[in-house]
Amino acid sequence: MGLFKFTSRPLLLCLPLFIGMQGETLIVAVDDDGHFTERITHFSKCYVKDADKDIIEAVKLKGRLVKSGTITHPYPFCPRSKTPLIYRAVPSWFIRVEQLKEKLLENNKQTYWVPDFVKEKRFHNWLENARDWAVSRIMDSIESFEKLSGVKVFDLHRHYIDHITIPSSRGPQFGVLRRIDDVFDCWFESGSMPYAYIHYPFENVELFERNFPGNFVAEGLDQTRGWFYTLMVLSTALFGKPAFQNLICNGLVLADDGKKMSKSLKNYPSPMEVIDQYGADAVRLYLINSPVVRAEPLRFKKEGVYGVVKDVFLPWYNAYRFLVQNAKRLEVEGFASFVPVDQATLQKSSNVLDQWINSATQSLVYFVRQEMNGYRLYTVVPYLLKFLDNLTNIYVRCNRKRLKGRTGEEDCRVALSTLYNVLLVSCKRWPH
Repeated sequence: MGLFKFTSRPLLLCLPLFIGMQGETLIVAVDDDGHFTERITHFSKCYVKDADKDIIEAVKLKGRLVKSGTITHPYPFCPRSKTPLIYRAVPSWFIRVEQLKEKLLENNKQTYWVPDFVKEKRFHNWLENARDWAVSRIMDSIESFEKLSGVKVFDLHRHYIDHITIPSSRGPQFGVLRRIDDVFDCWFESGSMPYAYIHYPFENVELFERNFPGNFVAEGLDQTRGWFYTLMVLSTALFGKPAFQNLICNGLVLADDGKKMSKSLKNYPSPMEVIDQYGADAVRLYLINSPVVRAEPLRFKKEGVYGVVKDVFLPWYNAYRFLVQNAKRLEVEGFASFVPVDQATLQKSSNVLDQWINSATQSLVYFVRQEMNGYRLYTVVPYLLKFLDNLTNIYVRCNRKRLKGRTGEEDCRVALSTLYNVLLVSCKRWPH
């Protein structure tokens, strides 16, 4: 499910007008191993990071040295090998994003984002300053591939080409070049997701056209310049419209100390341990009720998940347990088994608290539907918390005598049925 199966064919067939080479006449002074090429005659084959002193001395000997010194500053290193990275200008293949800029901005206006400031500010500004997109990991043509490999290519699907190798241009002693599994330009592949995963346009044409653009996507704020961007660019280039209709942009979930979560540092609790301890629903509600769903950072704390259990699920469960205990009590005291009164009868209850909690329940349903339709997850939990507080601390507490049967069997059954209905409605998934 990598490059050649899903992305290269749509790319080659549909994007020729938007792909071009830049830098053909560029003088490349550093080779693939970080050594100066023969063009740099005085320092040919010298590793660039070892050449500083020799370069300074050569400039000094020519009388052109203005100043020599040391400046301490941050420098990027490979996170795996811990070796310094080198920026190198090379001829590259680009997607001509700058030609699409006006259409990209127009397509952005057709989408709905939560929160909207990410669309109107961060993403809009990024599109407005968009530059051509280097995708130089693309093999420019089948002809080039055949010329370099010496193998006739009939099909670009991975299982037909993964075994093909290319002799190293540096000589046979350097072996051969092999395609790295699952690596292309990862952003191109992710941006191709809406159509590539169903092998469009070679299959599932009707399925794709019926479901594109997608209803909504959701990812982190860092994808403003990543997935959200490549989805928009490729969809605009191929189809002239955005890839999605609605977008939820969340902030970054950080470790408790405010640093990025790191597997090597192990500065965060195991997600599965948290779920096993508190439950997936508690974790879900904790995240939904946090700044992260407003595109702001969140310092993840187990204590916050426990707070959801304590403030939401335990009161909710206690109301349910109180219902079950008193429904069972009817049988223990010799009355008929509890059967909830039908909804039409409950609506006729003359009890003010019954009317109030039934109304509050319907307001909850309406509010949640309205906010979910607007993809505003962060407004739901505070409203739900207030509802549960009203249910447990007002309705149940003020109706204890009725629920325990001290005001007569019929009144007890109405109160129990009201509580049953409220708990059922507040727990189940509501259709739109």
